[in-house]
Amino acid sequence: CRLSWATLAGIGRIESNHGQFAGARLGGDGRPSRPITGVPLDGSAGVRRIPDTDGGAYDGDPTLDRAVGPMQFIPSTWHRWGSDGNGDGRGDPQQIDDAALAAGRYLCAGGRDMGAPAGWWAGVMSYNNSVEYAQKVFGLADGYARTAAGA
Repeated sequence: CRLSWATLAGIGRIESNHGQFAGARLGGDGRPSRPITGVPLDGSAGVRRIPDTDGGAYDGDPTLDRAVGPMQFIPSTWHRWGSDGNGDGRGDPQQIDDAALAAGRYLCAGGRDMGAPAGWWAGVMSYNNSVEYAQKVFGLADGYARTAAGA
């Protein structure tokens, strides 16, 4: 779907500072030194209320959902898009290769063209329905791509 690595990197930077949220570090196995778990999705300011969808299996919260892993998947979204990016036979939202592949599948859903402006904005807005979020992802992705190109 013409999804660039820079877009995934921009999302990863915003969602967990590339797996370094709250002092965590990604290890050689692609997993954080401690699980990355977001705030309770309780309907407070700027947060949508999402009752528990996984019995606390991914996020440890049997009442409300919390986003998990370096790409911050809501458990119900992980259940649908979860992937095995590192080939170990299981999808784990805490493992960066699995999470990045799942994020790519989610962003490319429905045949979306992430290489076209309208497709890119629709994809990023589906990930987090916030114009400010999409603008931040765009700026970060653009910066990563320019740096990689030596610009």
